[in-house]
Order: sequence, then structure tokens, then C-alpha cells
Amino acid sequence: MAIGLLFIILVPLVGWCFCCCRCCGNCGGRMYQKQGRRMGCRRRALWASVLLVSALLLAGDVCAFISNTRFSQAVSSTFPNVNNTLDNVRTYLASIPQQINFIIDSSDVPLGHANRSVQDIGPNLGGMIASGIRSSTDGALGSLQSLLQGMETLAAAFGSVASTHSHLEELQSNYSQRLAGLRDSLNQTLRHCGHPCNNVSLDGLAFSSNFSMIPGVEQQLEALGDVSGSNISADLEKVNSTLDKTPAKVQEQSRDVVTKTQDQLGLIGQKIRSLKEQLPLLDVEESVGAFVGNAVSVLEEYREPIITLDRLRWRVCAVLCCIVLLVVLCNVVGLLLGPLGLKESVLPTQRSSLSNAGGNFFMAGVGFSFIFSWLLMLLVLIAFVLGGNIYVLVCESWHSQQLFQLLDTPGLIPGFNLSELLGQEGSTANFSEMYRQCQQDAALWQTLHLDQSVSLDELLNISQYTGEISKAFEKMNITLSPISLLTQRQRDLLLNASRAGQPPDFTPTLEQLNQNVTQGSLPDLAAELEKLADKAGVEVKEELKADARKLRELDKEMQMSFSGPLQSLKENIHSVQSGAVQLEAQTKAALDKASETQEFLERETANIIKNETWAFLEELLGFFETYISWAKSRLTGDVARCKPIAQTLDNVEAITCDYILDSLNAFWFSLGWCTFFLLPSIILAVKLAKFYRRMDIADVYRNEELEMPPTFNFYKIPRPSTRH
Repeated sequence: MAIGLLFIILVPLVGWCFCCCRCCGNCGGRMYQKQGRRMGCRRRALWASVLLVSALLLAGDVCAFISNTRFSQAVSSTFPNVNNTLDNVRTYLASIPQQINFIIDSSDVPLGHANRSVQDIGPNLGGMIASGIRSSTDGALGSLQSLLQGMETLAAAFGSVASTHSHLEELQSNYSQRLAGLRDSLNQTLRHCGHPCNNVSLDGLAFSSNFSMIPGVEQQLEALGDVSGSNISADLEKVNSTLDKTPAKVQEQSRDVVTKTQDQLGLIGQKIRSLKEQLPLLDVEESVGAFVGNAVSVLEEYREPIITLDRLRWRVCAVLCCIVLLVVLCNVVGLLLGPLGLKESVLPTQRSSLSNAGGNFFMAGVGFSFIFSWLLMLLVLIAFVLGGNIYVLVCESWHSQQLFQLLDTPGLIPGFNLSELLGQEGSTANFSEMYRQCQQDAALWQTLHLDQSVSLDELLNISQYTGEISKAFEKMNITLSPISLLTQRQRDLLLNASRAGQPPDFTPTLEQLNQNVTQGSLPDLAAELEKLADKAGVEVKEELKADARKLRELDKEMQMSFSGPLQSLKENIHSVQSGAVQLEAQTKAALDKASETQEFLERETANIIKNETWAFLEELLGFFETYISWAKSRLTGDVARCKPIAQTLDNVEAITCDYILDSLNAFWFSLGWCTFFLLPSIILAVKLAKFYRRMDIADVYRNEELEMPPTFNFYKIPRPSTRH
């Protein structure tokens, strides 16, 4: 800055002095150029130097013009970019109430579940109680029903034995008479036959078994019939019916509890909905939203004036860039015209107008440089002070986070208080930590440490209402109809049936049933009579054949009549024997299990009702515990994740530093580059102009040899001369 100020002061002063000095014929003002041997080399060196400096000036001027244009473009695009960024902030802020409303509206889910569960307390709680009781009664009921089914099957088998026994006795009585009649007829025929038939034996025409000797089962049928008549199955079905009616009884006996619980559920809903007004996140949203709105208003208010001023600035800077370009053009024209019009053999006083014009262009460029260089330096100094200092103050301190420390210091920036901006008066907001956490996309609750000012446990504390619900359930009294599996009479009947239902000894009967129906084989006897008929006389032959035919028919008829009943009797006897083997043990086990179940029900029914009621209550309140836990985690970890805020700050930093300040710094550097190279341009152009301008005084360079003694003949001394 000091160098710039010296430049602004000294360059115009030096230029004025230089002008005065030349007017007095000094400082190269005298139109005389001393000739020498290396004049051409000096001219070419100066020409190349001026060309190089002019190229550097042109490069700097082009960069200055481009950066000047980019700066204007950056300023013009800043407003829409900032507006878009602020719109993103507004969208982010608008999402905070929406997310909170979503959490609050989600309370309808547990409230709805709880309300439906309470309204359907009969099927829900009653079903739980019935299931708890059934878990202990199902085993005993199953055993008793299986026992009754076994006794019914056994009774049916005994009934089949008795009916088959009666049927066999009736058949045996009928066929005994027919066998006796057939025996009498055969005896008469054999007597007529005489001696050939004396060896025929009719002892086989009698039953081998006496079916009247089969043991009776009337006692067993009577004992098992008493069980069937006692209606035990219907009483067992009443147990299931009682359990099926449990939901209806619970629904009826819990009307008051349902009403009180629904009232408390309504209060819980009001408590949760009042959470929206108490959350500090909405205060933050309101405060930051107001700040963003004010920022947008200020930007819109100053938008047109700033753009207008920037257009004026662009024009001024463009004019100064054109001045540098004018100096470059003067140098370039001088570099072109000078060599084109210069002839080595022409005296300086006789140089052509073209060469002289080239020298004059050099001097014109020098004049423009002296006249406007201080303005260029003034613009460079102003741009440097603004761009450089703001870049150091904002951009570098942003990258080093020193700017955050300034923002964290209350009162250091007048009118700026971060805590008040966030609506958190009395708290100490740390901008550095907030920015770091927002870059990690942390929730606003964690970033602002809102738990230090507001306790979510207190805001979401519904223990007052859940306590009232618990008290209502404690006072609820559910009573069920007494459950009795068996009466004492039914127990005695079952025990008596298990003992009296044992079958008699059917071993002799089974042995008889395995024998033939008759003592002898009727078909064999018929075959024997047919053989005798072939040997006997004509008068007996037909009688023997007729009796043989009767024997075969009777045998076939008896086989058809007795085979089915005999097989059925065998099967029923085996069924009775197998069914009665475990009857007594099964009865004892079923009765023992029924007794244990009855004792358990009398002792534990009240506890089952109490335990299932508390399980239902815990499930009911568990809806809210789950919701409260979820709501806390969402509010503290998911709602208003502030990465958009960090991105907004990064966007503002990029707009300010990467676009505006970078363009401004590039402009002052480029213009400063041009201003710096104006000094060597002045010096070199002044020196080079003398080689092309027409001189008033000629300086002749002679290259003749002087007459010297032989000793000095090797010297050749030039002799200059002056002409007017």
C-alpha cells in the first residue's frame, strides 16, 4: 500500500519534472543523437525490449479486461445464486414443522391400537384369560373325552357280543331240531338198507358247541351304560362353553374400565399434540426464517443499485484498460513505423517522416503513461485494499476457522448475536462446533444442544395418564362361572365302570368257536351215503341219494347262517379283551389328571385372570413406550438434519471467494502488472524514440585513417564532426 501511494504521488511528479526538463533541452529533450559504432546494436536491443514489455503489457491488459468482465458476471449472478441458496434454506426450515407434525401425527398409530384393544377388551383380554385356563384344562378334558370314547367303544363291543350270543343260541335251537329230524330219517333209510349200511355212523349229526354256555356280559353293559346315562360328555362340553363365554363376560364386566381408559387415551393425545408448541425447534425455525426473510429483502432492496454501480465500475475499469491498450498500441505502431522508415545511411537530421512518426508514437505512449499511470495505480490500490483484505479477512479466516471464533465472540460484531439469531437467548452457541456437526449432517437438536434447555423426558412424560389407566385396571374385578370337570358321582361311575367293565373268561368260548359247527362233517356223510347208494338195492338207492342231498343242503345253509355271527363274535371278543386291558389304568390316570386340574383351577383361576390382565395392560402401555422412545430418537437424531445449512454457508463462501473476490484479485493483479511494466516501457520508449525521430543537430561519424608515424600506423581513430 505504501508503494502504491508513493507511486501515485511520485509518478505524476516525475512526469511533470521530466516534461519540464525536456522542454529545457535536457533529459533527452535536445534533438541531437551522438553517433557511434554500436548504434545499430543498441537500437535493435531497445526495439526488442520495447516489444517484450509491450507484450507483457498486452497480456496483463487482456487478463485485466477478462477479470473485469468476470467480476461483473459474478456480481450479476450473485443475486440469483444467493436467492436459490436462501430458497434452499427456506425449504429446509419449512421441513422442520412438517417433520415434527409427522412425529406427532404418528401418535395416532399407538392411540388407535390402544383404543381398538380397549374397545375389544372382551375378545382380547377374555381370549387371553380363556387361553390361560385352556392351557391347563385341555389336557384333562382330552383325557376324559378319550376315556369316554373308549368306554363307548367297549360298550358297543359288549353289546355286539351279547346280541351275537343271543342270535347264535336261536340258530342253534332251530338247526338242532332239523338235525334231529334228519337223523331220524337217515335211521329209517339205513334200516331199510340192511346189512350194507350197518357201518354208517350218525353221531356227527349234532352241534359240537353249546352256545348257551357262552358267558353273559349283562353286568359290563349295565356298568358302562350307567356312564353313558350320566351325561358326562355334556358336562365336559359345558366347560368349553364356559370358556367360550369368557370374552363376553370380560366385555360386560369392564365397561367402566374401558370408559376411563378411553378418557385417558384422549388426554394422552392432547398431551402429545401440545408438544408442537413447546419444542424449541420451532423457535429456531421462526428466528432463522425471519433472518432469511430479512436477508432476502435486503438483497432485493440493494440489487438494482449494486448492479448499476457495478456497470459504472466496469466502464471505468474498461476505460483504464483501454488506456493501457492505447499505450501498447502506441508502442506497437512505433515499433512498426520506426524500422520501416529508418535507413542506416541517412543522417539523423534527414530521417523520413515515417520513421519520425514512429518515434513520436513512442513519445505519445510515454505521455499517456505519465498522465494515466497514477489513475491505474489508484484503481489497483483500491481494488487491492478491498479484494485482498476481504479475502484475508473472510476467505482465509474461513479456511483456518478464525472467522468462526469471531462469530463466537458476543459483541465483537455489532448487531450480531448468534444465540439471539437462533432464538436461544441465554445460551452460548458455538458457531465452529455447529458448522462441524452440520457438515456431518447431525440433527439440529444435537447441534444446538437443546437438551440443555428443554428436557424431552418432561415434554413426553405421560406417566400421569398411564398411572390412571393402571389404577382403573387394578380396580377391575373379573369373575368367571365356576368350572367343574366331574362330580363325585361321575367319578364313582367311571371307577365302577373301569372295574365292572372287565370282560369274563372267553378262553373256552374261543376254543369252541374255532371248532366245526357240527361234530361230524356233513359233506363226508353225504359222500358215504352216495357210495352206499351205488351198492344198495333199487328200492333204497333213491332214498340214500335223497338223504345225501339233504345233508349237503343243510351243511351249506348252516355254513351261511353261522359263519358271519361266529366271525363277528370272535372279533368282538378280541375287541373287548384288548379294549379292557388298559381301561382301569386309563380311568385312574384321567381321574387323577382331572383332580389336579380341578385343584389348579380352584387355586389359580384368580391368578390367571390377574396375570393376563396385567399382561394386557403392559401390552397396552407398551404401545406408548415404543412410540415415546421412537419419538425421542427421531427428534434428537433425525429431525432437521442441518447439512443443508453447512452447504448454504459453503455456497456463500464459494460465491464470495471463488467468484467475486477471485475475479477482483485477478483484476487488481493484472492491472498492477500493467502499471508496473509501464515504468520500463517509459524508459525504453524514450530511449528508442531517439533512434527514429528526426534530429535537429547532426553528428557525423567518420571512419578515416590518420597519418601517423610508422610506429602508430596500426591505430585507426574515427573523427566525429558537427554539421548545422
